Amino acid sequence: MIKTDKLCFSYSSNAVLRDVDFQAPEGVLVSVLGPNGVGKTTFFRCLLGFLRPTSGSVEINGKDVCAYTKRQLSKQIAYIPQSYNPVFNHTVMDSVLMGLTSSLGLFEQPGKTEEEKALKALEELGIAELAGRGSMKISGGERQLMLIARALVQDAKILIMDEPTANLDYGNSYRVMQKISCLREDGYTVIFSTHNPDQALRWADRVFALSDGQVLADGPADSAINEQVLKKLYSVDVAVNTVRAGNDQYRVCTPFGE
Repeated sequence: MIKTDKLCFSYSSNAVLRDVDFQAPEGVLVSVLGPNGVGKTTFFRCLLGFLRPTSGSVEINGKDVCAYTKRQLSKQIAYIPQSYNPVFNHTVMDSVLMGLTSSLGLFEQPGKTEEEKALKALEELGIAELAGRGSMKISGGERQLMLIARALVQDAKILIMDEPTANLDYGNSYRVMQKISCLREDGYTVIFSTHNPDQALRWADRVFALSDGQVLADGPADSAINEQVLKKLYSVDVAVNTVRAGNDQYRVCTPFGE
């Protein structure tokens, strides 16, 4: 559904991305790993069409991202930021309906059909009971799910999430990732960045690691995340071990040394 071919991007003479090849088919959860300043945000901005590549290409469903109008692109791909601090106490329902802005006319208001669509998105994420609550009066985890619901009403099947649990506590992080994981079962392609390799190991189908603007690792999470890759990414020794929880086994990362 989305791919890049030898994607390069530079800010003036500063090369940020170099020959990045990436591909994500329908219904997969892809985790993007890399330290701060490695080019993850620039990579996302190229995927979203916010930045035009210096060279190479980004394609969505076989069409160059730059060939889409803004309205057409909003039906293909949606962005969920890592945090959202509302200025006004809009209800959760109204906040979700804002995701329909690009599909409505200039002076058109959401009607019953749009409200039913927004409520369905809230139900899918398990927060329908919050529809009438003010967005300032809900938890960080609930607000993050609200942002995901806002993206879902766009009808875009590709979701880009920038560190979706960065500002959440341990329990809310787990609950949000559970909901995100369920989206692939509905055919969504989800690409999310994280600084937590355990999160990538637990939830991602594939891992895409960037180092110095280039692809360091790309493949199934179990094989793409190893001690050598993590050492290269974060300049710290890391042991990757298997633990049992309930009836399942999971791989976890433990940093060690000075």
